[in-house]
Amino acid sequence: MKKIVIIGATSYIAQDVAKIYAAEKNEFVLVGRNRQHLEVISQDLKVRGASQVHILTEDLNQISEHAKLVDAIWSQLQNVDIVLLAHGILGDQRKAETDANEFLSIINSNFVSHASLMNLIAEKMKTQKKGTIAVISSVAGERGKQSNYIYGAAKAAKSVFSDGLRNRLFPYGVHVLTLKLGFVDTPMTKSFKKGPIWAKSPTVAKGIVHAIAKKKDSVYLPFFWRYIMMIITSIPERIFKKLSL
Repeated sequence: MKKIVIIGATSYIAQDVAKIYAAEKNEFVLVGRNRQHLEVISQDLKVRGASQVHILTEDLNQISEHAKLVDAIWSQLQNVDIVLLAHGILGDQRKAETDANEFLSIINSNFVSHASLMNLIAEKMKTQKKGTIAVISSVAGERGKQSNYIYGAAKAAKSVFSDGLRNRLFPYGVHVLTLKLGFVDTPMTKSFKKGPIWAKSPTVAKGIVHAIAKKKDSVYLPFFWRYIMMIITSIPERIFKKLSL
């Protein structure tokens, strides 16, 4: 039996990951802001086979509360096998270009809160000398484009932070996995027109569980985004800057 923590547990992708793990009779701590929603998810996971499901409510942008939150997680489980960080927002790029509050909301939700939690989780796992920290990032962090460069910058920072943390924790038997997601059909992307390269959340969730099991360092999900991003990042800047992306 594994002890699994899902931070941002109300996200569709996180829920689909949890459903897979619940069938293996694992124990969970679900972290999010909406207790009522978490209770519904908890009941579903128990029906699917979860041995125990604990709920912790927290506004994850309240950085000053992170230490207490992480202490509460370890107090509940004693040792943790997997932590999945899945929270974040898309935000409004155009608004954030002139509105400092929107700008900070995007940066804090998608990077600062993650980095703060990862630092604290790292110390706990370093002590127990085992565990996996899996972080949902995005292909948006591979190259900045005018339509979402603030969101992309936050994801890029998170990916680089994860790389460094992986390097730091390797000697202690702790693994860090960076999950670079492409387009996924979820409520967060409901306003986008969907096409053939869009993935379904359950499919991506299976990829996440597989990557964790295989102790991958960094993966693109779906896999073909690796090749799409190779093409995009190879476009010379003198050409790329003229594109409407």
